[in-house]
Amino acid sequence: MKWLPSLRTQFAFLAGASTIFGFAPFGAALVPIVTVALLLLLWQSETRPGAAARLGFAFGFGLFGAGVSWVYIALNTFGGMPLPVAVPFTALFCAYLALFPAATGWVSTRWTAPHSWRRTLAGATAWTAMEWVRSWLFSGFGWLSLGYSQLPSSPLAGYAPLGGVFGITLAVALAAAALALAIDAFAAAAARRAIAWLGVIVALTAAGTALGLLAWTSPVGAPVTVSLVQGNVTQDLKFDPEFRPRTFDLYTELVASSRGRLVVLPESAFPVFAGEIPDAVLLGLMRPVSARDGDIMVGLFTLDAPLPGEDEPRYYNSVVTLGASETQLYRKQHLVPFGETIPLEPVVGWIMHSVLSIPLASQSSGDPEPPPLAIAGQKVAVNICYEDAFGADIRPEAAAATLLVNVTNDAWYGRSIAAEQHEQIAAMRALETGRPMLRATNTGITSAIAHDGREIARLPWFTRGILEVEITGRQGMTPYVRFGDAPVVALAALLWVLAVLAAWRGRLDRG
Repeated sequence: MKWLPSLRTQFAFLAGASTIFGFAPFGAALVPIVTVALLLLLWQSETRPGAAARLGFAFGFGLFGAGVSWVYIALNTFGGMPLPVAVPFTALFCAYLALFPAATGWVSTRWTAPHSWRRTLAGATAWTAMEWVRSWLFSGFGWLSLGYSQLPSSPLAGYAPLGGVFGITLAVALAAAALALAIDAFAAAAARRAIAWLGVIVALTAAGTALGLLAWTSPVGAPVTVSLVQGNVTQDLKFDPEFRPRTFDLYTELVASSRGRLVVLPESAFPVFAGEIPDAVLLGLMRPVSARDGDIMVGLFTLDAPLPGEDEPRYYNSVVTLGASETQLYRKQHLVPFGETIPLEPVVGWIMHSVLSIPLASQSSGDPEPPPLAIAGQKVAVNICYEDAFGADIRPEAAAATLLVNVTNDAWYGRSIAAEQHEQIAAMRALETGRPMLRATNTGITSAIAHDGREIARLPWFTRGILEVEITGRQGMTPYVRFGDAPVVALAALLWVLAVLAAWRGRLDRG
């Protein structure tokens, strides 16, 4: 039975898997604080960094195995990847993500002594830094960062306008460290020390509450009526050429019955190139909206000529505006690896194309930091699909915008928890930037989110309909919009260095 993981490793795995209950749709915001505290307690008694890394890996594999294994649905159910390939591919993806908690365990124990506040501080700050690295390394995947778990109602959410999602992550990790030290102190019958550590949690909570009361941005202009359209075209029909005429009719009928000055269709509502859409369809979309001095945002694909020396044209996941304002274009910048772009395509492209049947999987990226779209009396910062998972990308565009709009198609993930997680991520972008976030999705969740991260309204999942809301744009810059992730990352790095220096000084004093 030596091949079985140790009880400590099994416990770390279960703690990681349980962490998922802190995120949407479950919303138990205290759970990640408790589970990360348990992981820090496991690290407290480790004398070997390698053993701490194994515990971190087990925790991470539990967290991501429970939290993002819905990737399998996109690969197998809708991507056509055979089950014997999709299962290990999904497991490998979760294992890759688990390397970040593993690295956290190693760097937090390598230079610190067991059963010390230095080790827990090193663990909390290294966790924050590793989440930040995970958000950009190899194009990044910031899903299930601890900070997201605190939306919508945790007092720690107040740190978002100040330091973004990683500011909240740092607060959560520090609270978990204080809880771990309090548990250690209670076990040692040191009640006063335990109460002092619990006081740290109270202070973090009080500061977050106070920050949440501040108005970082202010309303600007008159409210605008918005119609968010949810077509509910199932993924198996969306790219079917025979269903295309019905798609044109469906959205034309929905737009004709809408009332908003700003009408938003989902990502690739028309899964064709712009030139393939009949003029009658475009006019049918534009006329009712233009009649009320409004504009419509249409998700489709656009095409450019090949670059010099290349044979293949470039195509883009795009949003085009039609209506009273000048026609404008947004092209997706941050593409999904293996879904919209193939990393190292000359080397591995033929393999991926042979096992994965995803339409338009070799797209080009749009221009970085495009200006907001000037439509319906607003300045709209657009993001497509999982682009809203990257606060660092949204931040520059939000500075000049009054509204954020996300168009997406979460039908790729069926009825899994992915759509609820994505909604929570979108709410973080609203809270970080102090701007409303409007979401138009194919099958749900179509919603309107206020500038403080609260959901105003949503349409039922997997239904066809229009969400009609009235929204006021916002102006001004939160500290996060102004400074980005750098201050939080620098603070986490500084605290980690201080913890390690304190550990070295302790060793010198004992020597």
